[in-house]
Amino acid sequence: MNGIGREDGHPSAREARAVLLKARRLRETARTLLADHGRARADVERALTVVRGEAARRELAAIPVARVKDVTEGRLRLGAVEEAGYTTVLDVLETTPYALQLLPGIGARSARQIHAAAQQIERAVAEAVAVRIDVGRKDAAATDLLKALKRLVNAGPDLPRALGLAGDAEKRLAPALSAAGPAGSGLRMLLAGAKGRARARQAVHELERLLAEANQAGAVGQAGAVGSVGAAGVAGASLLMAQASVDLLRPVASDIEAWSDYELQSATYHGLLAEIAGTGPDRHAAEGFLPDDLASRVRAQELDDTHRRVSLRGYQSFGARFALVQRRVIVGDEMGLGKTITAIAAMAHLRAEGATHFLVACPASVLINWLREVERRSTLHAYPLHGRDRAAATARWIREGGVAVTTFAMLGHLAVPGELAVGMLVVDEAHYVKNPAAKRTQAVARWCERVERVLFLSGTPMENRAGEFRALVGHLRPDLLPAIRVHDGVAGAAAFRKAVAPVYLRRNQADVLDELPEVVHVDEWEELGRADLTAYRQAVAAGNFMAMRRAAYAVPSQSAKLNRLTEIVKEAAGNGLKVVVFSYFRNVLTAVGDVLGPEVHGPITGDVTAARRQRTVDAFTSAPGHAVLLAQIEAGGVGLNLQAASVVIICEPQVKPTMETQAVARAHRMGQVRTVQVHRLLLVNSVDERMLELLDAKTEIFDAYARRSELAETTAEAIDVSEQSLARAIVEAEQRRLGEDVSR
Repeated sequence: MNGIGREDGHPSAREARAVLLKARRLRETARTLLADHGRARADVERALTVVRGEAARRELAAIPVARVKDVTEGRLRLGAVEEAGYTTVLDVLETTPYALQLLPGIGARSARQIHAAAQQIERAVAEAVAVRIDVGRKDAAATDLLKALKRLVNAGPDLPRALGLAGDAEKRLAPALSAAGPAGSGLRMLLAGAKGRARARQAVHELERLLAEANQAGAVGQAGAVGSVGAAGVAGASLLMAQASVDLLRPVASDIEAWSDYELQSATYHGLLAEIAGTGPDRHAAEGFLPDDLASRVRAQELDDTHRRVSLRGYQSFGARFALVQRRVIVGDEMGLGKTITAIAAMAHLRAEGATHFLVACPASVLINWLREVERRSTLHAYPLHGRDRAAATARWIREGGVAVTTFAMLGHLAVPGELAVGMLVVDEAHYVKNPAAKRTQAVARWCERVERVLFLSGTPMENRAGEFRALVGHLRPDLLPAIRVHDGVAGAAAFRKAVAPVYLRRNQADVLDELPEVVHVDEWEELGRADLTAYRQAVAAGNFMAMRRAAYAVPSQSAKLNRLTEIVKEAAGNGLKVVVFSYFRNVLTAVGDVLGPEVHGPITGDVTAARRQRTVDAFTSAPGHAVLLAQIEAGGVGLNLQAASVVIICEPQVKPTMETQAVARAHRMGQVRTVQVHRLLLVNSVDERMLELLDAKTEIFDAYARRSELAETTAEAIDVSEQSLARAIVEAEQRRLGEDVSR
C-alpha cells in the first residue's frame, strides 16, 4: 500500500506524484502558450484579410471597366455600362447582374458575363495584392493589423524558442503522463500488474528526464530570471513559456503606441507580416542563385536559436546556414541587409554545439557596433581587444569565452595560446585584406590557417573584381582558385556566381526587398581619437556647445567620424547608390567635401537660392550611378525631393527630433524604389550620447503630440525641446564628467 520504494531504484509514490505534478504543470503551461499564440496569430490573419481586402478594392477602383473585355476576349459591349457610370471594375462588382441587365442593350446573359468577368479580375487581384503598411495613411484597418502584430512583437525574440519548447513538451509529455499515471498511487500500482508497474516506472523516469531537459533548455540566457525547480515546480521552460503567454496577452494601449512601435522596429513587423502572409522574395534570389544541390544542403542545415536574441529574415537565416555548411565562405550581401546579424546567428549556433570562443576582426570604425550588436542580438558576451585595456580583456576572453572583437591593426599582436580553439573567425569589411603585402592581410592569413571556420563579410560587389576576389578566396579555399578565372567576372554575374558558389553568397536589395523595412536606421558609434578628444575637451572647458558638437571634425585627417563616413560612401559607390550627407554645420560639410573630393554635389546651405538648389538636386539626380550630395540639414531637409538617394548620412545628432525626420523624408518618399539606409554618426562618451539620453526621455511626449497634431508637421518648434536648455544641461553634465569647473 505504501507504493514503490527507492530500494529497487524507483521513486516512491510520493516522489512519483511530485514528478507528475511538475510534468502536468509544464504541459499546461505549454498548452496555454500554444493556445494564446494561436489566438494572437488568428487575430493577425483576420486583420490581414481586411487590409488585403481594402488594398484589393483600391486596385480594383483603379482598373478601368474596359479591362473586362480582356477576360472575355473582347466579346462584350461595354459602352452602355460606362455611360451609366460604371467606369471601374469595382463599380461593376458593387452592383448586381440584375441591375446591369436593366441598362440599354445589356441582356441577362451579357450582364452575367460582365459580372463574372469582374469577379475573375477580383480573384486575380486578391491573390497578387501586396500588403503595405503606409505611415502616411494610418487608417483603421492598418492600425488594427499593427495592434494585432504588436502582441507577437511584445513576446520578443524568445517567442520562437518558447513555442518550440511548448510544442515539444506537448508532444512528448502527453504519452509519458498517461503511462506514468499509476505510479502516483500505491493501490493503482498494485492493480496494474507487473507489466503495468514496469511501464509506469519507466514513464516516471522519462518524465524526470524530460523535465530536466526542458528546464535546462529554457534556462539558457535567462540568468537571474529562472532558477532551480521551486515549490511551484516552475523553472526554465515553464518560466519562458509563461512569460511569452503574458507578453502575447499584453494589451496595446493605443493606436499611437502601435504606430510608434512600428516605426521604431519596422523590421520585426515586416518579418512577421511576411511569415504570416506567406509573402517574400523569390526563393532563388533569396538564396543567391546558388546551384540547386548546394542550396538544398544549406536549407537542410539546422540553425539553433538557443543563444540568439533576434528573429531572422529568411535570407539572413539562409546566409547563416550557408556559412555553417560550407565552413569557410564570403557573405557579400549588399549593404543594409544585415550581414552582422547573419554572422551572429552562425556563432550562436556554434555556441549551442559547444564552441566557446569566437573572434571578429574589423576596421576600428565599426568595432563598437560589433560589440553592441553581439550583446544585443545574442547571449554571447563581447570583449573589445583594443585600446589600453586590451590585455585584461584578452585574458578574460581566454578564460571565460565569448566573442572577442579586435581591429585589423591589433589582430597580429594578440597574445592567444595556440591550443585555444576558436569556433569561428569573422572578418568584416573583408575587401580590406586583399593586398598580400599588407600587414593586416598577413595577420588575417595567419588566423585563417589556424581556425577551421572562417566567415568573410563584405558589402562591396565582387563581380567585376575577380582579381581581388581570388585574393580573398586564397585565404579560405585555395583549392578553388584554379576554377576561378579572371574573366569569369566580366562574363557576367551568373557565370561568376556559378564559378564561386561554393565559397560566395551575395544577395542584393532588389532580390530581397519584400522582407526589408522601408527605412533601415543604423547608429554608427565611434570612439574619440586623440585629436578628437583634445578638441572636445577644449570645447567642454569653454562651455561651447556648438564646438562640442563639431569637435569630431576639428582635425579631418584624424577624424573617426570622417573615416567611417568615407567607408560608407565607398561601399555605396561600389553598389552604385546615391548618398546625401546632412550636417547642421557648414564647416563640417566643408570637411566632408574636402575628404570626398571635388565631384560631390553642393553643399546646399541656407544662402543658396531656390533655383540654384533645384539645379544642384537635378544634377545629383541625373548623374549616372553613384553620386554624393552635401546639404545643411535645415536647408536640405525641407522642401526638396531627394528620392534619388537611398543612403542618408547624418553627421551628428540634431537638437530637434523633427529635423532628422524631415531630412530622411526628403529621400524616403513616394517614388523611392530602394530601401533607404540612414546612418547616424555618433561618438561614445560625448555630447552625442548625452543628447540622445536627454532627447530619448522626451520621445514619448514628442511622439504623442506629433502624431496627434497636423500643426506639428509644419511647426516643429512648437514641440521640440528648447535648444538653450538642452545645451546648458549637456555642457554642465560633460564638464562634471570630465572634471571641469562648471563655473569656469
